Amino acid sequence: MKLLVKNTFTALRISLTCLTITGFYTRRREVNFILSYCFPFLTFMFMTGISIMAQFVDLIIIWGDVALMTGTSFLLLTNVVLGLKVFNVVWKREKIRAVIEESDGQLQAVDTNWGKDILKSCERQSTIFFYVYMFFPYLTIMGWATGHEKGELPTRAWYPYDTTTSPGYEITSLHQVVAVCIGAAVNVSVDTVVTALLAQCCCRLKLLSACLKMLGDGMLTNNQGMFKQDQEVAIKANIRSCIQQHQAVLEAADLLQEHFSSPILAQFTVSMVIICVTAYQLAFESSNTIALLAMACYFTCMTLQVFLYCYQGHELSVESGNVGAAVYESPWYKMSLPLRRDLLMLMMRSQRLAKLTAGGFTTLSLNTFMAIIKTSYTLFTVLQQTED
Repeated sequence: MKLLVKNTFTALRISLTCLTITGFYTRRREVNFILSYCFPFLTFMFMTGISIMAQFVDLIIIWGDVALMTGTSFLLLTNVVLGLKVFNVVWKREKIRAVIEESDGQLQAVDTNWGKDILKSCERQSTIFFYVYMFFPYLTIMGWATGHEKGELPTRAWYPYDTTTSPGYEITSLHQVVAVCIGAAVNVSVDTVVTALLAQCCCRLKLLSACLKMLGDGMLTNNQGMFKQDQEVAIKANIRSCIQQHQAVLEAADLLQEHFSSPILAQFTVSMVIICVTAYQLAFESSNTIALLAMACYFTCMTLQVFLYCYQGHELSVESGNVGAAVYESPWYKMSLPLRRDLLMLMMRSQRLAKLTAGGFTTLSLNTFMAIIKTSYTLFTVLQQTED
């Protein structure tokens, strides 16, 4: 069985391969009951299920101690929302696969030099985001694995046995580190699938805009400065293709909204709290330098996670709006009235911006990112006053 999943974007290729290895994503011909449900369930229990139960019990035991509660809650919330996102991927895997294959098929069909340049630029940006996003979680895990006090577990949790003596301590510590490593890879992969698909939609819109600007490029005009009849036949075919591509991107954006809107809302809601409690931990952590650096990396990771969603959502709306401007920049003044009507129709359709929302409450944009950061700071201030 070939584990490597092929895709035009490197970030998607690596992310889908990771999800395939862990059982949360399968290819159509390989789907059976064991691969579809049993293996993903076992992976989930090892990765986050055990940790969620252990951290939840610990949270109940230490209830009332704000400092200890914040230390347990940020990883607990991360695991809970990761579980929700993984469940969504497994539950809607067939539909998500269809979106991925349709988008990849459109990008693989690009055969012009200028189109390949646009595709290469978009792919490079997506890959850079992926590697930067992957870097911080594992830097955080290194800090957790090496920065805890002797005899303490890397992360707070309650277990029904003595974790301070051998071999319980070694086994539990090893499980926590390995589980968090797998969880980080899966979390980054799920987020990358969404953000990379948004980036592919943006790429397709950029290709569409470039195609519109170059309508009739290299064609000679008659004495009246208009395209000849045989040339307009070719231009009409290109316009029809552009309209179909535009509709396909809008449909892809609608499918992303349908499949990922609710998990994004859950992620944003939890991220506001996590950023808040992580900032609280940073404010009061001073004795352990490694733990402080690990917490700073975790704070950066959670902030970057929200930023990537909002940035790609913002770019999708911007590129969608640029389609109308591209129509205006095309040589429409050299075309006959019927072709102008077709372009006008496309321009009017471009007024419907492609966008992604978090549960229908807020559109993914840079303004939304700033609003989340401000809300997290407000929660941090309230939490700090409670401690005082």
